[in-house]
Amino acid sequence: MKKIKLSVIVMVSMLGGAFVNAAQLPNDLEWISNADEPIFASENAQFGGTFRTYLQSFPQTFRIVGPDSNGSFRQWLLDSRPNLVRRHPITYKWIPELADEWAYGNDNKSIYFRLNPKAQWSDGKPITVDDFKYALQLMRSKDIIAPWYNNYYTEQVDSVTEIDKHTIVIKSVQPKNREDLMTTLYDIQPRPAHFYKPKVDKNNDGVDDNFVRLYNFKAEPSSGPYYVDKVKKGKSIRFKHVGQDWWGYSNKYYKNRYNVEKINIKVIRDQDIAKKHFEKGDLDAFGLVMPSLWHDKSNSKPYQNGYINKFWGFNQLPQGSGGVWMNTAKPHLNDLNVRKGIAHAIDFDGMIEKVLRGDYMRKPNGLGVGHGEYTNSEIKADKFDPQLAAEYFSQAGFEQIGTDGIRVNSKGARLSFAITYSATAHTPRVAYLKEQAKEAGLELTLNLVDGSSAFKYVLEKKHELSFHNMGTSYIPQYWEYFHSDNANKAQTNNFTNFSSPALDQLIMSYRIEFDVEKKRAISREIQQVVADANVIIPGYMVPYVREGYWRWLKVPNKPMTKLTEAMFDPIGISTFWIDENIKKETKSAMKKGKVFDAITIIDDTYKL
Repeated sequence: MKKIKLSVIVMVSMLGGAFVNAAQLPNDLEWISNADEPIFASENAQFGGTFRTYLQSFPQTFRIVGPDSNGSFRQWLLDSRPNLVRRHPITYKWIPELADEWAYGNDNKSIYFRLNPKAQWSDGKPITVDDFKYALQLMRSKDIIAPWYNNYYTEQVDSVTEIDKHTIVIKSVQPKNREDLMTTLYDIQPRPAHFYKPKVDKNNDGVDDNFVRLYNFKAEPSSGPYYVDKVKKGKSIRFKHVGQDWWGYSNKYYKNRYNVEKINIKVIRDQDIAKKHFEKGDLDAFGLVMPSLWHDKSNSKPYQNGYINKFWGFNQLPQGSGGVWMNTAKPHLNDLNVRKGIAHAIDFDGMIEKVLRGDYMRKPNGLGVGHGEYTNSEIKADKFDPQLAAEYFSQAGFEQIGTDGIRVNSKGARLSFAITYSATAHTPRVAYLKEQAKEAGLELTLNLVDGSSAFKYVLEKKHELSFHNMGTSYIPQYWEYFHSDNANKAQTNNFTNFSSPALDQLIMSYRIEFDVEKKRAISREIQQVVADANVIIPGYMVPYVREGYWRWLKVPNKPMTKLTEAMFDPIGISTFWIDENIKKETKSAMKKGKVFDAITIIDDTYKL
């Protein structure tokens, strides 16, 4: 950390055809760079090659915001793109990305960022202060049809202001402690203003009135190492690296990362078929997180002959909300007794033990874990208890038991709910829950909606019960999941449609609380209110990654970080590389019948 005294300066710039005075830079700012954190990539990494992977469904849009944009493909468009800063994946300290340095204002609302002057878009245009201004403009526009972003960028972010050509100040609406302030402002990514020039703009907000349709399959230029290069709609997507002269490599934390030159993504709708493609050598890596894959289905000839290696690495990722979400807007699910009964009729512990080989762990809290003192450790997941579940169901009026063992009420309505899930591979898990629930007289019908369509289905609040997990940040957020502003609306993350005036007040107090200890206490109180409402049944968490990979993929000597979500993810932390010589050697060996030692790497550095 270094302190630099600077004189007050006033810059004049030409914006929108009119001269405006830029903001002044305060004296005695303490500029931070955190340039001495440990490197987590390898100097042995090689650049080049094509990484081949798959998606189970073609994305419904290439937009990063708006309807259908919150599906699994969004990470491909955003995860490798720099934020202003990012947490170091081992020490958790903030480290430079688009910003080389940053400084906190004395008003507890402002952070000053000095941008990397080399930063540019994949089309060669420089990343400018105007691109950060446009990001705020875009996210506030009603034309993007994204109420969550409209709200967040209006109620949380006050302004983005130019200091000079490479310096901006971003200001929060409310004063916050430094950790909350950075968490609020750090991931305001620039949007390429030159790309989004509107053709029709009756609202005069700088965003095309037909934004959603116009940009549905038009990918914007990338600030990161990869951009969308070639698309065969419904079949495949190819990303291409900007090149070894990518501006990001001027940042030491980016060196020897994002090493593959191209990424080919095929649409393979069935996981079993994808596994066959992998074992033939048509895909480079394949996830083995599921117990059946790791224990039973990763011992074929390519593994035995040493052509395919196995990797198991533990992480310490904060775990987000999830398990079974109950939509309180649906008939009978607005009854607390029904929800309590379902909570005791869902046997997650049995599923983990019998279906998942005990590999996964039960979440104690439906709102996630790993957030330190923000987490209410007094909350424990309800145990499977069919008798207690039946008592709650009776209190809700479902006292009679039909000839098939399913409860009915006095009006003849069956105690039956559809449980929506998104992957065929999860069918045995949900089927187990279905069979166990019968012991309490509850019928669960399986509603498999493949891929990104499932998330759209849930976003539109068509579900009764939804079997899914969400990601999370270092500090938990509640407004998007439980504030009444997001209840009973499509395209929001309030999947339960649950809200209350008292909870709204707590959530808003949490958002603006400056004192860290008080904020943590409010967080624990919010979690208790949600737990008492029984709207999320805590599910499971997976504190590791497991993958099969062809032996030409190489990893650093210390492969894992605390925040590694997938070892062979070309857009995440991405420290692996392709050794083309070993690839040729392996292909030759396969033709000649030569075998290698079978290798399994287990990295338990961050095992809890």
